[in-house]
Amino acid sequence: MKLNAEEKEILKDIEEEKYTLRAPSKSELKEIRQAAKNTFKKDKRITIRVYQHDLNGIKKKALEQSIPYQTLISSMIHRYVEGELVEKSAT
Repeated sequence: MKLNAEEKEILKDIEEEKYTLRAPSKSELKEIRQAAKNTFKKDKRITIRVYQHDLNGIKKKALEQSIPYQTLISSMIHRYVEGELVEKSAT
Protein backbone atom coordinates (compact mmCIF):
# COMPACT_ATOMS: atom_id res chain seq x y z
CA MET A 1 0.00 0.00 0.00
CA LYS A 2 1.34 3.41 -1.00
CA LEU A 3 1.16 6.18 1.56
CA ASN A 4 1.17 9.88 0.76
CA ALA A 5 3.41 12.30 2.67
CA GLU A 6 0.77 13.10 5.30
CA GLU A 7 0.05 9.41 5.91
CA LYS A 8 3.78 8.67 6.22
CA GLU A 9 4.14 11.44 8.80
CA ILE A 10 1.18 10.10 10.81
CA LEU A 11 2.60 6.57 10.70
CA LYS A 12 6.00 7.83 11.86
CA ASP A 13 4.39 9.73 14.75
CA ILE A 14 2.43 6.63 15.79
CA GLU A 15 5.56 4.47 15.69
CA GLU A 16 7.38 7.06 17.80
CA GLU A 17 4.45 7.02 20.25
CA LYS A 18 3.78 10.74 19.90
CA TYR A 19 0.04 10.15 20.38
CA THR A 20 -1.71 9.33 23.62
CA LEU A 21 -4.99 7.46 23.63
CA ARG A 22 -8.00 8.52 25.65
CA ALA A 23 -11.47 7.11 25.97
CA PRO A 24 -14.04 8.96 23.86
CA SER A 25 -16.59 11.09 25.68
CA LYS A 26 -20.26 10.09 25.83
CA SER A 27 -21.15 12.65 23.17
CA GLU A 28 -18.33 11.40 20.90
CA LEU A 29 -19.54 7.81 21.33
CA LYS A 30 -23.07 8.91 20.43
CA GLU A 31 -21.79 10.61 17.25
CA ILE A 32 -19.69 7.55 16.33
CA ARG A 33 -22.65 5.21 16.80
CA GLN A 34 -24.90 7.43 14.68
CA ALA A 35 -22.29 7.65 11.93
CA ALA A 36 -21.96 3.86 11.91
CA LYS A 37 -25.75 3.45 11.68
CA ASN A 38 -25.94 5.95 8.82
CA THR A 39 -23.11 4.24 6.97
CA PHE A 40 -24.97 0.96 6.67
CA LYS A 41 -28.50 2.32 6.46
CA LYS A 42 -30.21 1.41 3.22
CA ASP A 43 -32.99 3.90 2.84
CA LYS A 44 -34.02 3.73 -0.82
CA ARG A 45 -35.84 1.06 -2.77
CA ILE A 46 -35.58 0.74 -6.51
CA THR A 47 -37.20 -1.44 -9.12
CA ILE A 48 -35.19 -2.55 -12.13
CA ARG A 49 -35.75 -4.90 -15.03
CA VAL A 50 -33.01 -7.38 -15.87
CA TYR A 51 -32.63 -10.27 -18.25
CA GLN A 52 -33.70 -13.57 -16.71
CA HIS A 53 -30.31 -15.04 -17.66
CA ASP A 54 -28.51 -12.29 -15.73
CA LEU A 55 -30.75 -12.71 -12.68
CA ASN A 56 -30.12 -16.45 -12.70
CA GLY A 57 -26.38 -15.79 -12.83
CA ILE A 58 -26.59 -13.31 -9.95
CA LYS A 59 -28.61 -15.77 -7.87
CA LYS A 60 -26.03 -18.49 -8.57
CA LYS A 61 -23.13 -16.21 -7.53
CA ALA A 62 -25.03 -15.15 -4.38
CA LEU A 63 -25.69 -18.79 -3.49
CA GLU A 64 -21.96 -19.53 -3.87
CA GLN A 65 -21.23 -16.69 -1.43
CA SER A 66 -24.08 -17.67 0.92
CA ILE A 67 -25.70 -14.24 0.74
CA PRO A 68 -29.08 -13.04 -0.52
CA TYR A 69 -29.00 -12.06 -4.18
CA GLN A 70 -30.37 -8.57 -3.36
CA THR A 71 -27.37 -8.05 -1.05
CA LEU A 72 -25.02 -9.07 -3.85
CA ILE A 73 -26.68 -6.63 -6.26
CA SER A 74 -26.48 -3.82 -3.69
CA SER A 75 -22.82 -4.65 -3.05
CA MET A 76 -22.02 -4.62 -6.77
CA ILE A 77 -23.68 -1.21 -7.19
CA HIS A 78 -21.79 0.19 -4.20
CA ARG A 79 -18.45 -1.19 -5.40
CA TYR A 80 -19.04 0.26 -8.88
CA VAL A 81 -19.89 3.70 -7.49
CA GLU A 82 -16.78 3.61 -5.29
CA GLY A 83 -14.61 2.74 -8.30
CA GLU A 84 -13.81 -0.77 -7.11
CA LEU A 85 -15.50 -2.44 -10.10
CA VAL A 86 -14.09 -1.45 -13.45
CA GLU A 87 -14.60 -2.65 -17.00
CA LYS A 88 -12.15 -5.18 -18.36
CA SER A 89 -9.90 -3.64 -20.96
CA ALA A 90 -10.14 -5.17 -24.42
CA THR A 91 -6.78 -6.72 -25.24
